[in-house]
Amino acid sequence: MHAVLVPHWLSAADRSEVQCAVQAALDAAPVHPVLAIHLGDVLTELHVASARELVWPAPILRVRQATGWAEDVVPVRLSAAELAGLLSLPGLGPVARRALTAGRSA
Repeated sequence: MHAVLVPHWLSAADRSEVQCAVQAALDAAPVHPVLAIHLGDVLTELHVASARELVWPAPILRVRQATGWAEDVVPVRLSAAELAGLLSLPGLGPVARRALTAGRSA
């Protein structure tokens, strides 16, 4: 069975905060191997989200225009396990945490 990926529309600042929190968690202490895999997948998706915008800009632009979101907001597609892993990180700041849990998801 495949994981369902839900788009979380994150600004450049949100994505930077997520990347820093994930990298800090992976660099700091030993992380449970399953969590490490999910966090690695999050880092990969952050890069894919940026590339997706370059390859297929029209759908993202339409969503931004319809919602009024800023030009730097792009969809970062996360599974429930990846999202749970992110939200378990104590280093994830309140701005990114709020973006992942309220407002710009789905």
